[in-house]
Parts: sequence; C-alpha cells; structure tokens
Amino acid sequence: MHAVGIVAAAGSGLRLGADRPKALVPLGGRPLVAWSVAALLDGGVAEVVVAVPAAERDEFAAALPAGVVLVEGGATRTASVRAALAAVPGEATAVLVHDAARPLTPPAVVSRVLAALVAGAPAVVPVLPVVDTTVAVDDAGIVTGAPDRGSLRRVQTPQGFSRAALDAAYDRLPVGQELTDDAAVVRAAGIPVGTVPGDERSAKVTVAHDLALAELMVGAAAPEPAAGTVLR
Repeated sequence: MHAVGIVAAAGSGLRLGADRPKALVPLGGRPLVAWSVAALLDGGVAEVVVAVPAAERDEFAAALPAGVVLVEGGATRTASVRAALAAVPGEATAVLVHDAARPLTPPAVVSRVLAALVAGAPAVVPVLPVVDTTVAVDDAGIVTGAPDRGSLRRVQTPQGFSRAALDAAYDRLPVGQELTDDAAVVRAAGIPVGTVPGDERSAKVTVAHDLALAELMVGAAAPEPAAGTVLR
C-alpha cells in the first residue's frame, strides 16, 4: 500500500486570536503544521501534501521538510482537500486526511488507520467515546432530549480512505457543497466508514485555551535533564 497524507492547513487563526494562519502558530518552538506533518510521516505515510494559504506559501515551505508538496488551499476545508487530492501522486492507493490543528496526534493513531485500510476498509476514522451527558435543545435553549451516549463517538483525524473511494466520493460531491469532514463526503457517496481508537492527545487546537493545554502537554513530554546538567 502506498499511502499519502493530506494536511488541511489553509485556515485562518481568527478564533485562536493569532496574527497569522493557524497552522503557522508555534507550539513548543515549531509551527502546528510541522507537528502534524511529522505525525503522518512517523506513522507510516510515504508522502505528504499540504493545502496552504497562497500568501504564506514561502513561510510554510520554510517550516516543513523538503519533499512536502504545497498546494494552494481554498476558502473552505472541503475546497482545500479537493485541491490537495488533485496533487496526490497517481501511484497512491490510500489517502489520509489530517488537520493541521491536531498537532499532537500520536503516530500510533496514524498506524492504526493505515492498518485498517490494509485490512480492507474503504474508509476509517479514529474515534473516542462521549463521556459527558449529551442533550438536544430547541431554538430557545430548552432541553428536548438526551440521546444515548453509548452509541456516540467523537471523530478525530487523520481520516483514512482507499484512493479509489475518496476520489469517487469527491467526484460525486458538487463543487461548492461543504461537508464537515471527509468521512461525511464518503458517507454521502454511500461508502461505509469504519472506526479505530483515537487518542485524547489528538485534541483540536481552536481557541487560545486549547493552545495553552497543548503547550502543557509538550512540556510534560519533554525529557528530564540528565543528572549534573546545568540549566541556563
């Protein structure tokens, strides 16, 4: 299997309060997008295509390893993934789509997605159980019901697909139609989506509080200095 990763990195940093595209916001001394690309490569993909804002292409190129392919992203996530998919090499048999805003995704999650594709799944997403009580509300904010959380899952990325399934699903999706993620695109085409265990460390960085938590996780994972090391 020849797997290629796509990273959606063309989003703004408005909700994060950043003065640059969110994917270029630093975490532990390097941009979010660099973490996400590394997770894909360390997890087993052969190549990575990143959808970026056209105006910051040079900054992305400087932040990422040589060999990472950059394409101009669109105004929406769906448009960005469509543009990146067009740049995936013809020999690819599997595609993993990842959010730049999930920088601390462990490579083991990537490997689980790849293993499910090797086993024959046409599409697979990493998921976590819903642990909080979840309710439905009406327009006035009044609780109208509480779905059984036992069957609910939180969906993460990277989401993995056979190349043929993802191509067919995007071919069927009308240009301009926006769906929440790529699993929704393939489900709209009638393709079943399987699941593998996700990881709490794969949390999405959306607002400043999320970034602060990610910084704490990076700090907690840093190795202890060797005995006798002088800290400066």
